[in-house]
Amino acid sequence: MTIRVLVADDQPLIRAGLVSLCDAAPGLMIVGAAVDGDQAIALAASTAPDVILMDIRMPEVDGIVATRRILADSPDPAPKVLVLTTFDLDEYVYAALAAGAAGFLLKDTPPDRIIGAIQTIATGDILLAPQITRRLIEAYARHHRPRATERPELTALTARETEVLRLIGTGSSNAEIADGLLLSEATVKTHVKRIMGKLRLSSRAQAVVAAYESGLVVPGKPPGR
Repeated sequence: MTIRVLVADDQPLIRAGLVSLCDAAPGLMIVGAAVDGDQAIALAASTAPDVILMDIRMPEVDGIVATRRILADSPDPAPKVLVLTTFDLDEYVYAALAAGAAGFLLKDTPPDRIIGAIQTIATGDILLAPQITRRLIEAYARHHRPRATERPELTALTARETEVLRLIGTGSSNAEIADGLLLSEATVKTHVKRIMGKLRLSSRAQAVVAAYESGLVVPGKPPGR
């Protein structure tokens, strides 16, 4: 299967480098290169990419707004948005994940890992590096007090689903959750699907955000039952 990739970055050198990298990779095909969020939105609508490499800081319309608009307007299956960032943009990354981005890459990620990340999220996996994702989200969450009222839908979750959501928030994979709760991986996948439906989430990354916002995961506190 050929993975259709759209690149959105306002820096010509980075944009050209990503285009060249993807063009040279077997199984990837560049369908467009956007210089800002507006163009990314237009190209996403006209080219139907599978994966979008999205910069955050762009003129006019930034990557967060562009991600939100693209995912809101795209027919199923919507493209997977992989945000490009640096460590000093913690709050922006959190906002991008909340907007529905599938995950993120650091801009100094080695080329082979960028290709691997594109292939990974194209198959439906969400977080490229859970440990880095947790670091970024925790840095943001420390300055934002969780409020249970932000997610009133949580009352619709069963006790088991709530526990699964908490473990998702710690960055645990389905296999790790299954091992910890003594369940089959297929059962965990069913719980995750139900959680996503009840909370109206579009990605596992959003489930991580929901776990932090609701207070199920407390930054700096070791995970425990």
